[in-house]
Amino acid sequence: MISILAFLFVFSVVVLIHEFGHFITAKMLGIKVYEFSIGFPFSPKIATLYKHKETEFTLRLLPLGGFVSFSNDSNAGESLEFLKELKWKRAIIISAGSIFNIISAFLILIVVYMFIRHVNLFDAMIASLQTLETAVVGTVKLIAGIFSGNSSMANLSGPIGIAVMAGKAVNAGFANLLYFTGVLSLSIGILNLLPLPALDGGHLVMLAIESLKRKPLSQQTYQVISVAGMAFFIILTLIISYKDIVNLFT
Repeated sequence: MISILAFLFVFSVVVLIHEFGHFITAKMLGIKVYEFSIGFPFSPKIATLYKHKETEFTLRLLPLGGFVSFSNDSNAGESLEFLKELKWKRAIIISAGSIFNIISAFLILIVVYMFIRHVNLFDAMIASLQTLETAVVGTVKLIAGIFSGNSSMANLSGPIGIAVMAGKAVNAGFANLLYFTGVLSLSIGILNLLPLPALDGGHLVMLAIESLKRKPLSQQTYQVISVAGMAFFIILTLIISYKDIVNLFT
């Protein structure tokens, strides 16, 4: 139970940071956000926590993931209003979630190194940057290895595996939980920039295709790619979760 609660808390914090990045940059660029939600995008809305101007802050049934919506129609998928925005604005908003995750990871790790390992600010910043560099290089090598067949999916962890790690971090003390939060935020930031459908990196690729074609992709194209990408990640999550469950009993 502790592992589950720790995972839900840490994951929710990391997702909040990511979605806040999308949200605040959209607001700064004058683009309307109709919903800021915590929870799995396709799960039912169970509560509207707050409403400010056109933005509803909502909670979904499944407390995994989160999203911001630029459409005032919950069934519309990609918003035509957002797709008509200038490409540079869309690129900044799409990238902002991962950028906020990476910046927050950098700051969290500085706190860990300063107040837990008792090093000065400069050394803490260097150590934090080194951790970021190691994580980025390691993640890129792992993903590239999986697609090339040189690495195994056994090295990946799904929600169950992450929950187990969160539980261990809680049992090891606050410093370890804080470090785990920073590393998870960094991982979410990096993974979201991968050029895969349904991820922010995939949206950036589609934006690049639009720029090369000098013609916007249709709303239907965005919807098909997003749904296909989401289906892929659901299947991948189930496969990895099965592997995590097997590991628990072996």
